Amino acid sequence: MDLLVNLYSRRLEQLRQRVEGVEATIRTALPPEQHIIKDWVRANFSEYWVSEVSAAMAHQPPGCLVAVIDGELVGFACHDATARGFFGPTGVSENQRGKGIGLALFYHTLAAMKAQGHAYAIIGSAGPVDFYVNAVGAMPIPSDNEDIYQGLLRLKPRPAAGD
Repeated sequence: MDLLVNLYSRRLEQLRQRVEGVEATIRTALPPEQHIIKDWVRANFSEYWVSEVSAAMAHQPPGCLVAVIDGELVGFACHDATARGFFGPTGVSENQRGKGIGLALFYHTLAAMKAQGHAYAIIGSAGPVDFYVNAVGAMPIPSDNEDIYQGLLRLKPRPAAGD
């Protein structure tokens, strides 16, 4: 399900206040860090998300934000990767979840999108729908089970040697 977020909603300011005390530093990724971010995303999430990080990093300024604690990457969030106006993908290290880092990444990414002229953000194929609804009042976009990811190429398992 795709979701829509109004970047001019008062809920965005409320979210900013909720994430003020988060321990992680949230900032725009720098191009020389791209290989580190992609390796981390590959190890913790998926090759598909690595591709989206590549697309987000190709923008100027980069459309990838990182969460850092004591010099260590603990999370990331992208925007304008698969399509303009799209938020995501985003992820946080398993051992850092539940500390507000995901919310902080979400807020800072939405704020960056708004600063770049977006009025709305689309969360494509939103995983944790309730997370986004509760955070900023994200609204479902009606569809007939059709989205931008329809027909996405998938790797097929290779046959075993001798098959």
